[in-house]
Amino acid sequence: MRVTRPMLALSGAVVILALAGCGGSGGKDEAAVPEAVTGSLEHIAAEADCKPNMQTDADTIRQALCKKGKEKYVLATFATDRGQREWLNSAKDYGGYYLVGRKWVAVGQQKTVTALQGALGGTMEEGSEHMNPGGSHNKGGHGGGSGHG
Repeated sequence: MRVTRPMLALSGAVVILALAGCGGSGGKDEAAVPEAVTGSLEHIAAEADCKPNMQTDADTIRQALCKKGKEKYVLATFATDRGQREWLNSAKDYGGYYLVGRKWVAVGQQKTVTALQGALGGTMEEGSEHMNPGGSHNKGGHGGGSGHG
């Protein structure tokens, strides 16, 4: 079966929604950020102290689940900068927090990817709020009893 970018973006977005939950802190620490790491998924995972659980291993994208303490996050690497940007543009429609480096992305709860930034470097990006019009996961808003958890 040939894996296409839209299929990968959709599967990645589903994983993001499952991992993002409704957690998140309102505070922002502006600590010094190291230069972003580069390399293979395995190398980036090692820098993050993650034993990657490979989910997708295709020519254009490699994607794995990782743990940081009790929190899970997605680590993805891309064959091209353009492929990464296309994936991000599609995935960010589903909300969430993205730590972005050159040809790699870590996706998870805000506190998780913020903590990863200290080891991996990269730039924080935030997904869209339109998937939760009553209060964005991105702002830690919870409309009464949303059932997330």
